[in-house]
Amino acid sequence: MRIGELARCTGVSERSLRYYEQEGLLSARRTPGGHREYTEAAVDRVRRIQELYAAGLCSSKIAKLLPCMRDSDGRPTLTADECLVSELTVERARIDRMIRDLQRSRALLDTVIEAASGR
Repeated sequence: MRIGELARCTGVSERSLRYYEQEGLLSARRTPGGHREYTEAAVDRVRRIQELYAAGLCSSKIAKLLPCMRDSDGRPTLTADECLVSELTVERARIDRMIRDLQRSRALLDTVIEAASGR
């Protein structure tokens, strides 16, 4: 499939797809005319990349993790090792801290909203 079709299937911009390729997160075959051609598996790969970005991982971290994850379901591949587990544990702890910080911010906003509402 061409880049425009992959963009439509995944909801990701063509520019982002080019960036993913530049960062080594996604690969495409080139036609004789120089157009990118992606396999059907690219849809799952892009969705996996988006999930990892949404979790707050940077592209260099994603590039290290992708070879250790199956695109179709995110489960570990045979190349997953203790290092991967260690890195993911660190990332999970970072996300947990962010969640706690957001919960504190929400509680503060709730207090201000309640006070401003005259309750």
